[in-house]
Formats: sequence, C-alpha cells, structure tokens
Amino acid sequence: MSKVRKIPKFKDEVEERAFWEKHDSSEYLDWKKAQKRSMPNLKPSTKTISLRLPESLLDSIKIEANKRDMPYQSLIKVWLSEDVKESRGT
Repeated sequence: MSKVRKIPKFKDEVEERAFWEKHDSSEYLDWKKAQKRSMPNLKPSTKTISLRLPESLLDSIKIEANKRDMPYQSLIKVWLSEDVKESRGT
C-alpha cells in the first residue's frame, strides 16, 4: 500500500482549485476507504433543448398541466422521466 500525502492547507477556494488542477487526488486520498454518500439537496445539471411540437399537442399538454397546477415544462419532464424508467424496467 502506498503512503498518502498530507493535503495542504489552502488560503481560499481559488488556491485549492489551482492545486487540484495540477495534482492527482490518488496521491492524497486512499480511495479504497471511500464511502458512498448521498447528496439529496444537489440539483442535477440541466440543458436547454428546442423541441418542435404540433400546436394541438402543446395545447393538450398545457391543459393537463393546468389540471395538475404545474408548469407544462415540468409535466413534460415528469412524463419523459416516467416513460424512460418504465422502458428500462427500473
């Protein structure tokens, strides 16, 4: 087993970021001892896309979203997510 090096003290986040850009974390951490962590408040990254829909379909989606008192974009995301999970069997 290789010896891990001591992580230096940093004066600020900028200095720490510069350090990690130039150093391999495996020299400073024993990744075999790492434990899985959950970060429930971390929001996933999103990407804006353009999607062309027939106006009648969009109108129907907006009506359904209004019935559920939610934005239509959110309803589309929910439906897409549910369909993908169902298709993957998860």
